Amino acid sequence: MTKYAFILLSILLLLGCEPAPQRPNIDAVQSVSGKPVDRNRGVILPQDHGPHLEQGIEWWYVTANLTATTGETFGVQWTLFRTQMPLPIKSTWWDNQLYFAHFALQHEQSHVAFERFARVGQANITASPFEAYLDDWSLKSAESNFLPLKMTAKQGEYAVDVSLNNSPLTLHGDNGYSQKTNSGHASYYFSYPFLKTNGTVTFNGKTYSVSGNAWYDREWSASLIDKNQLGWDWFSLASDNSPNEGLMLFCIRDAQQNYDYCSGTRIAENGQTTQIPQHDISLRVVEQITLDGAQYPSRWKVELPNTEPVFIESITKNALNKLSIRYWEGRVKASGGFNGTGYAELVGY
Repeated sequence: MTKYAFILLSILLLLGCEPAPQRPNIDAVQSVSGKPVDRNRGVILPQDHGPHLEQGIEWWYVTANLTATTGETFGVQWTLFRTQMPLPIKSTWWDNQLYFAHFALQHEQSHVAFERFARVGQANITASPFEAYLDDWSLKSAESNFLPLKMTAKQGEYAVDVSLNNSPLTLHGDNGYSQKTNSGHASYYFSYPFLKTNGTVTFNGKTYSVSGNAWYDREWSASLIDKNQLGWDWFSLASDNSPNEGLMLFCIRDAQQNYDYCSGTRIAENGQTTQIPQHDISLRVVEQITLDGAQYPSRWKVELPNTEPVFIESITKNALNKLSIRYWEGRVKASGGFNGTGYAELVGY
């Protein structure tokens, strides 16, 4: 899909039209461009809770593993994206920024995902007090400080209404500067990985009281990946044990779907990090599942320094988000050298 085809699709969605069915691919993601992030800048808070309009793409992103009082388990994904999207023509109603949001829920082996598009006004982000919203899908500070957060979204018979609190701040990479490719492409990337979460989830019209752990990611960059790369596997894991420990891993894939560039972060309970460099990470797919004619990993073996191998396995097997850009986003569990639960995002398969 070309850049302008993706723009046209986005405009049609904004206007409420229904274009002919098509399957966008990673080309739409690769076409995004903007000003590269400055390695020497560092993370500046509360400013960096807000938008970075010079960068090509950024997101405010929450995933959660939750358990209801009934014992049933749920997964939640809430993401607001901002991307530069200049039109080939000038327009007084378009500021060259496209906002879109994804909201997905999992209940046992069931998965639903929804998407909305907007321009500025219908969507907005402010740094302090923090608020990010598109229509009535919102993530915002409940008090004067960044935490606690309140997260809400509703689509038909599916909804989430939870509070998120009590997590340290984690800076990935080199003080937040996270390199993504051998050619030097990078983002700024920080997280709140251990958010204690309480509230309600509504699934298929039934509302449950839930609690558990959420992981908040904040990232911005010129563009996501190099044009010769197809996508990525990304993992966020929080331990089941006390004290809290976290593990973030990502591997970018090349044109032959081989893992091309990997990086990771070990996270202590207080948020302090130990970076895991590329040469110390070995990620291998050991099981796959076929979804809509494409092969997706469902179990991985991870080898890291000074630890037993870690096995990561998907929980809800078919967690395919059939949205403008199709990707797999779902709950995972880890065993072996790291025991816990979290989320995986698989893009470009």
